[in-house]
Amino acid sequence: VQLVESGGGLVQPGGSLRLSCAASGFTFSGYAMSWYRQAPGKERELVAGISSYGVTTNYADSVKGRFTISRDNAKNTVYLQMNSLKPEDTAVYYCNVRRGARAYWGQGTQVTVSS
Repeated sequence: VQLVESGGGLVQPGGSLRLSCAASGFTFSGYAMSWYRQAPGKERELVAGISSYGVTTNYADSVKGRFTISRDNAKNTVYLQMNSLKPEDTAVYYCNVRRGARAYWGQGTQVTVSS
């Protein structure tokens, strides 16, 4: 299993970023996918999740109405569109998949929201 995140960077408050996570090594369309984030000094937290065919999504209260998770099973890729970014969204963002009892993580991509 390999998960490779991209799309992070420095953005001003109110700006937007789109994160991507390219997956390989498993049947992508068979699994729900999630995005997590971890800010300095804080625990890793769930940001958003999406079911295997994208029918169901869920979001942390802190990002509802601003972030949108989506997936393209033909490209084995899950996305996180982040709008109206706030300084408190600054964190390393990780892609996640759970296969049975094991969780797999990407290397993370840094998102910094600052003026």
